[in-house]
Amino acid sequence: MNITHEIELLAPAGSYEAFEAALGAGADAVYVGGPDFGARAYARNFTQEELIRAIHTSHIHGKKLYLTVNTLLKNRELKERLYDSLRPLYEEGLDAVIVQDFGVFQFIRNNFPELHLHASTQMTVTGPEGMKFLENQGATRVVAARELSLEELSAMHQASSIEIEAFIHGALCYSFSGQCLMSSMLGGRSGNRGRCAQPCRLPYQVRTPDTRHYKTQKDFCPLSLKDMCTLDLLPEIINAGVTSLKIEGRMKQPGYTAAVTGMYRKYLDILLNNSEPYHITDQDRQYLLDIFSRGGSCQGYYRQSNGPSMMAFTNDKKSNGLPEALPSRKEPVSGTLILYPGAPAMLDISCRDAHITATAEEVQFAKDQPMAETRIRQQMEKLGNTPFIWNSLNIEMGEQIFVPIRVLNELRRNAIQLLEERLYSRQKRTVSGQIRYSTAKNAVPSEQTLRFRVSCETREQAAALCKNPEIYGLYVYYDALKELINSDIYKEKELYLSLPYITRGSAPKGLFDSCRLWLSDGRLKGFLVRNLETYGMLRELGLQKYCILDASMYTWNDEAISFWENENILRNTLPYELNEKELLHRNNIGSEMILYGSIPLMLSAQCVRKNTQGCDCNEQSMVLKDRYDKEFCSICVCHPWKTGTTAKEKHCYNILYNSLPLGLLQEADKVRNLGIRNFRLNFTTEAPAQAAKILQEFLDVYLHHKIPAERNYTKGHFKRGAE
Repeated sequence: MNITHEIELLAPAGSYEAFEAALGAGADAVYVGGPDFGARAYARNFTQEELIRAIHTSHIHGKKLYLTVNTLLKNRELKERLYDSLRPLYEEGLDAVIVQDFGVFQFIRNNFPELHLHASTQMTVTGPEGMKFLENQGATRVVAARELSLEELSAMHQASSIEIEAFIHGALCYSFSGQCLMSSMLGGRSGNRGRCAQPCRLPYQVRTPDTRHYKTQKDFCPLSLKDMCTLDLLPEIINAGVTSLKIEGRMKQPGYTAAVTGMYRKYLDILLNNSEPYHITDQDRQYLLDIFSRGGSCQGYYRQSNGPSMMAFTNDKKSNGLPEALPSRKEPVSGTLILYPGAPAMLDISCRDAHITATAEEVQFAKDQPMAETRIRQQMEKLGNTPFIWNSLNIEMGEQIFVPIRVLNELRRNAIQLLEERLYSRQKRTVSGQIRYSTAKNAVPSEQTLRFRVSCETREQAAALCKNPEIYGLYVYYDALKELINSDIYKEKELYLSLPYITRGSAPKGLFDSCRLWLSDGRLKGFLVRNLETYGMLRELGLQKYCILDASMYTWNDEAISFWENENILRNTLPYELNEKELLHRNNIGSEMILYGSIPLMLSAQCVRKNTQGCDCNEQSMVLKDRYDKEFCSICVCHPWKTGTTAKEKHCYNILYNSLPLGLLQEADKVRNLGIRNFRLNFTTEAPAQAAKILQEFLDVYLHHKIPAERNYTKGHFKRGAE
C-alpha cells in the first residue's frame, strides 16, 4: 500500500493509568481531559499536575498529547478560568487542544498562538466547505463527523490541506455529535457540557402516527447503536486521506485502552511496513468483540448511510477478557561510561536526537581490589521505573579503579534526569503580553420595536401565517419560498431561506443562483444557517452578511458572538441551554430569541422509520414513548433542501423533537429585560390553523400586554439552565 501522508494512531485516556497503557500499547498520540472543559465530565480525568506530567512523558517518548477543551463555555467560565487553566500546559508544550466552542477557539488563537487547534467532532463538520472555513480560521485539524462516508472524507481531503481525524473504533452516538440536546432537555445534563446521561440507550416503544398501537417491546432500544470496529477498513480509511485514526473510549478501563490500541497498532504496522498481506484474523476480530460488545459491532458509516444492521436495539453490554497486565513503553538509549583514575566519572547518554553528558566526583585509584566491569555494568543497567531501557552501554575504564556504588547511582540518576529534561524541554514555550479578550459590540439597537418572525416547516403553515399583519418576516424552505416570492408577499414581509439542519454534498444545482437574483432585487433578505457546511458555501459566494445563525450554531459567550461578528453575519440565535441569569450576562444586541417551538433533541443519520418499518422516502414521522409515557415525534427528512423533488436522495436525516414545545408565554416581562428586539416562533408539526392561533397568543402577550393563557409548554432551560 502506497501511503503518502503520516498516519497517527490516537488513543483515549480517562486516567493517568490509561494514558500510560495507551503509550505502552503503541499510540502515537493520546487525548485526555483535564479538570475543566472536557466532554467527559464523569471520567476520572487528569489533575493539572498529571497533565503536566503526561505532557513531559509524551515528549520523552516522542509522542503527542492533546487536551479536550470541547465543551461550550459560559461567559464567566471563559473569562475567569480558561486562561489560567491553559497557560501552564501551553508553557510545558501541550501539542493541541480539541475545541467545540468558537469563543474558545478565538480566545486560544489570540492568547496561545503556537497551540494547534483541532476542530472537535462536536462542531459537526460534514464536508469540504466547513473544513476550508476552519482552515481559514487557523485550525490545523478537523475531527470529522462520524456519519461521513469514505467518499465524503476523500472529498474533504482533496479540498483542504489540513489534517483529518476520524473515529475508527468505539461507541457511536445516535445523534450527530454536538447536535444532541436530549440529555440536556430531559434531565439537565448537557452533552455540550460533557455530562450526557445517554438517554439514547434507554428503551422506547415505537408506533406510526396513524395508530395508537405500539409495535415494539418495552425493552426495545430503537436509538442504541452497536459499537464501531473498522480493522478491515483501515486501508480504505487511510486512502481517503485520514491522517489521525481515533479510538473512542475515555470512559473505558485502562485494559480496554491497551487492548484496542494494541490491536490497531498491530494492523497499522502491517499496512505501514508492507510486511505481510493485510488480512484480519477471525481470532483478532473476536478478541475485540469479547473485550466489549453491545449487540455486536458494525463498521460505522464509512460504507453505509444508516440501517438496522448498525443498531444494537438493546443496551446489554458484554465485556470480558481484558488484559490484567498493562503494557509500558520504554525508549532505547545508548550510553558510554568513562571511568579513569583522577578524572570525574562521566556518562554520555543519547536517545533519538537528544544527547547529554553527566559527571560525578573523581574516580579513585584502587589500592587493593579494583572494581570489575561486570559489577559496574550491573549497577548502571538498573533503569527501573524510568522511561528508558539500554540499547547499548559501552564502558571505558582504567584497570585499577574504584568508584563508590553511591556515586554510580547518582551518576546514572542525574544522567537520566538530564536526558528526560532535554527531551521534553525543547517543546516548552513562553507566553508574552496580557490576556486578550474579544468583546462583542455593545451598540444600542437603533430600532426599539419588537420584531416577530416565524419559521415554518411546511408550505401550508407559511401560507397561513404570512397573512398575519404583525409578523415581520418568515423563515421557509425553498419550496415555500418560491411560492411566497411569486405571490408578492415579499413586498410586505421579510423572507429568509431556511437551510438544512445537516448539509452533506453540494447544494442543488441553481439554488444559490436563484437566491442571488432574489437578494439583488430585494425579494430575499437572507438565510437561516444551521451548520458550518452551508455557512462555508455561502461565505465562498460572499453572502455571509445575509446569514442568520440558528440556535444549533452555538454562541454561548461574548467571545463566540465576537467571532461571528467579525464574519459580518446578520444575526445569531440565543442558545437553548442558557438560563435567564446567564442570558442577562450575555451580549444580546445582535441576537434573535426563540419564544416558541418544538426543540430538536437529536439530529441523526439513522432513521427510526427505516429501522423499524422500512424506508419509503416519503418524509413520514414516527412516535417514540419513553418509560414515563412521554411521546416524542421523529420526523424523516428525506429531502433536506426541500426543492420539491421526490427522487430518492443520497443523504437524509431524522429530527427527534421534544415531547412538549418550548413556550415562553408567561415569561414575557423577563424576556423583555434581556435587551432583545428580534423574536421567532418555530412551527414544526402544527396544523396551519393551530399555528395561527399560537402565533396570535404570543403577539397578544408580547405586543399588546394581554394576560397570557395557561398552556402546556416547557420552559426549556430558561429557569434551570444546563449543568
